[in-house]
Amino acid sequence: MDIILVIIGAVLILFGIAGAFLPVVPGLPFSYLGLLVLQFSSAHPFGVMFFVYWALVVVVVMSLENIMPAVGARRFGGSREGIIGCLAGAVVGLFFFPPFGIVIGPIVGAFLGELTTGKTSNMALQSAIGSFIGFFVGTVIKVVTALIMAWYFFTNLP
Repeated sequence: MDIILVIIGAVLILFGIAGAFLPVVPGLPFSYLGLLVLQFSSAHPFGVMFFVYWALVVVVVMSLENIMPAVGARRFGGSREGIIGCLAGAVVGLFFFPPFGIVIGPIVGAFLGELTTGKTSNMALQSAIGSFIGFFVGTVIKVVTALIMAWYFFTNLP
């Protein structure tokens, strides 16, 4: 039975890592499930608080992933309209142009939002670049989190 659980858990962990790179797939919940499946093996490697902490980490990182493009736009001089455009672009891109829309949407949204305030194209582009940098930082955080969960999984096999 342990072999089946390890295989299922490993598939979930690998799917979680892939999902950390692909914006459409919620990778971290899959990685979390992989750890949870391993817990049902004979090893029982983790305690309850381990799962509570990791659930919190998953929620926080997934939340950060969604707000980081707006934070990046703001850091690069984005206005309120640019940030709203960034967030709206993320939603539109996610639903209408997956999987690339989640990357392109916030950039285009931030750019268009800044143009509505009367900023020049160069200033609007700067905000859009900040949005992309924020997206990239959020993705790096997500990938690192998925890799840490994979490390916990593979170092605690029965």
